[in-house]
Amino acid sequence: MDPRLNGLDWKTSLSALLDLVLPRVCLVCGRPLLPRERHLCTECLADLPETHYATLARNPMADRFNARIRVEEYEPYAYAAALFHYRAEAGYKKIPQALKYHRNFGAGRDFARLLGGRLAASPLYADVDLVVPVPLHRTRHWRRGYNQAAVIAREVARSLGASCAERLLERRRRTRSQARLPDKAARAANVAGAFSVRGGNVPAAGHILLIDDVFTTGATLAACHDALRHAYGPQVRISVATLGVVGE
Repeated sequence: MDPRLNGLDWKTSLSALLDLVLPRVCLVCGRPLLPRERHLCTECLADLPETHYATLARNPMADRFNARIRVEEYEPYAYAAALFHYRAEAGYKKIPQALKYHRNFGAGRDFARLLGGRLAASPLYADVDLVVPVPLHRTRHWRRGYNQAAVIAREVARSLGASCAERLLERRRRTRSQARLPDKAARAANVAGAFSVRGGNVPAAGHILLIDDVFTTGATLAACHDALRHAYGPQVRISVATLGVVGE
C-alpha cells in the first residue's frame, strides 16, 4: 500500500476525532464539516458567488474605483478584483468577518490564497511587484492585535511572487468605522487625507496592488491610492483587490 495513503487515513482519523471534541462548522450555513472539508461545506464552496473580475480589465468594481480616483494627470487605469460578491443577506459575508472579528486566521489565509490564485492566473496582474495592505491606525492595531488586510496581503503576495510592504502606508489619524457611516460622501470625508507613505526611500515598483478585506464604496482604498500616487510617478499602475465586493 502506498504509504502516502496511510498518512492521509491517519490525518483523516485525527481530524474526525478532533471534530468530536471541537466540532467544525461551515462558515456560511453552519452545517458540521466533514473531515476533508475546510471552512466551507462542499455545497457552499460550490455555490461561492465568485466575481471572476480578475480576468476582466474593466468590470463594475474597477469602474467604481476609477471613478473615485483623483485624476490630475495621466493616470493608468486601475484594475480591481474581488474573490466573491458580498451581500448583507448572504452567509458568505461571514468569510471576511471570520478573520476580521473572530481571529480565524486559517480561513483568512485560505481564502486569501484562493484570491491570490485567481490573480496569479490572470495576465492583468502578472507584473504586480509590490503588494500593500490598507493599514489600521496604531491604536486599533494594538487593540485588535493584527491587521486583517495584512494577513490577506501576505498570502496574495506569495501567490504573485511579489514583495509585501506591510508598513509602507500609515494611517495618520484614527477614523470612524466606515460601516457606521450613512453614505458615500460621509465615508469619503471620513478617510480623506488619513493615509500617508512612511518617510524614507520607497521600494521601487511598476505595478502596486492595494489589498483590503471588503470593497464597499471604495473610499478607503481611494484614499490609500491617493497617498501612494503622491509617492510614485504616474507611470506606476496602482490596482486593488479584496476578498469581497459589495454591489450597488
